[in-house]
Amino acid sequence: MEKHNLLKKQPLLILVVFFILGIFFQDTFSLDKTYIFAIAGISLLVVITKFFKNYFLHRIQPYLLCIMFFGVGIILHFFNTYKNPVSAQGNHTIIFKISGKLNSNEKNRKYEALVKTEKQTFNAIIYIPKSEKQLDFNHYYQTKAFVSKPKVPQYDFQFDYSKYLQRKNIDFQCYINDELHVAKRNDVSWAEKFSQMRLEVLQSIDNAQMSSPSKEFLKGIILADRTEIDAQTVQDFSRSGLVHFLAISGTHIVVIFGLFYFLLIKILPVKHRKYAILTSLFLIWLFTAFIGFGSSVVRSSIMLSVYFIYVLLQRKPDLLHSLALSAFIILLSDTQQLFDVGFRLSFLAVLGIFWLNQPILSNLPKQDNWFKKVVFNTISISVSAQVATLPLVLYYFHQFSFISIIANFFIVPFSEIIIVFSFVMTALIAVNADFEYLTVFYGSIIEILLVVIHWFAGFNDVFFENIPMNGAEVFFLFLIVFLLRVVILKCNLKNFTIWMTAFAIFSVMRFGFNCYEGRKTEVLIHDFSKNKVLSVKKNNEACFWIEENSDKARIIKFIINPYCASRRIKRIEIRRLPHAAERIVYQHKIYELK
Repeated sequence: MEKHNLLKKQPLLILVVFFILGIFFQDTFSLDKTYIFAIAGISLLVVITKFFKNYFLHRIQPYLLCIMFFGVGIILHFFNTYKNPVSAQGNHTIIFKISGKLNSNEKNRKYEALVKTEKQTFNAIIYIPKSEKQLDFNHYYQTKAFVSKPKVPQYDFQFDYSKYLQRKNIDFQCYINDELHVAKRNDVSWAEKFSQMRLEVLQSIDNAQMSSPSKEFLKGIILADRTEIDAQTVQDFSRSGLVHFLAISGTHIVVIFGLFYFLLIKILPVKHRKYAILTSLFLIWLFTAFIGFGSSVVRSSIMLSVYFIYVLLQRKPDLLHSLALSAFIILLSDTQQLFDVGFRLSFLAVLGIFWLNQPILSNLPKQDNWFKKVVFNTISISVSAQVATLPLVLYYFHQFSFISIIANFFIVPFSEIIIVFSFVMTALIAVNADFEYLTVFYGSIIEILLVVIHWFAGFNDVFFENIPMNGAEVFFLFLIVFLLRVVILKCNLKNFTIWMTAFAIFSVMRFGFNCYEGRKTEVLIHDFSKNKVLSVKKNNEACFWIEENSDKARIIKFIINPYCASRRIKRIEIRRLPHAAERIVYQHKIYELK
């Protein structure tokens, strides 16, 4: 009965949950065409039952709908799972056009591109030496390149980059090894014209009179371009828990929408306020197209649009219904979005605000003036979102800083001003308006902001990394977060005991996983670029031998830290491996290398 009532109160939410479960099911078991056709037939039968007036069918209709949405999730994900039989490895002469710009590394710029060889066409990541001129959307490029498939990870603790690219329908990586020949395109689509306009604005920002960190911040916060941002700035935002501020997301879209709406209501008469909303939504989608339909921006724009459609239809906005509808629209277009970390974190953050914001706010001092409302709402929203996303953050990134709560408290209240200022600066630069003093002032403000964020990132004593976390632990952490609402609203013995029981089970289970990993001994050889890394694990300690000419910082980031988080290592030692070494000694035991 409770499930039936829940289905009546939140029908779309429950159906979307089953739709998502169907996607997970297909991704796990990869059913073939025979099963897909059978599931399609069952789903069609459920639709047909809607036309029969039968008491029994009427009673079980909600459950049949759940089954149908589960089946639709399986079917759509089957067709959205990209399988390209192309085999094009080796040296080729390729012709390509870019479809997106990616983060650069020390040696190369990276682009997503549609590539054509002598016989085949496929999507690929193009690696261009930084000595070459930046590419654009107005040209075709011809060159010689070495084409290879992304490597499957050696071990379970490593990030599966090949699967990540596969979910984006990307088959290969192309390493340019010859000069580029350029030809003007006459088939540029409207989407590519928007992307080219964005690229030209980015180049104009590069020529602005401000420091490089300020330029990269401006490009990231408004135009969703973090491809050239330096590693230190990224680390500062990550360690201070403010990555969401740098990456364009829901907050940015809401603020920019608010700016459009504020300007329009000053122009339009009161009776035409609804046209201000419609025009603001149109401008937001124009902005979304301009910055390249990035996943996070599209998600935020859809959620905002759904919310204001409720307002325009004069229906009371229901956050859960809006959230479910937004998720359904996004996943209908691409079920692979479900496996994007940003997708999960953004929806979890909104759910966290829905679940915990009011309980936390009700326990804070009374908000009887504007200042208190701003301060305490900032605290409650920030804490709610961070608590709700914490299990997933620990699972994917294995790090957390307690300073992030304080950093968000100080930075977030100023975020609206910074976003609006950055948007105005981008617009002025885009139309080549030269306001030298304004540019200098903006650059100074951002430099101060970056210094403050760097200061927050420097609190190493409250920053924890390599935090081990597996799926079972994540489940119980989410259960603890779910039960937290009841404890905050009514902290009696019964509610507190239930919450503590869940916490105790989590602690016992975590202790068991630690003991299990602590008894294992393991010797591994890790391939990293052109180097090898040897690791010897004994109990909860590990020693890593790295070659003398290897990049220690990158090995720590991509090999040592993930390994320590996966194997629950408490103490590590890093040693240099001499050339021509045939054996090593660790904890009084000899290990042969050959």
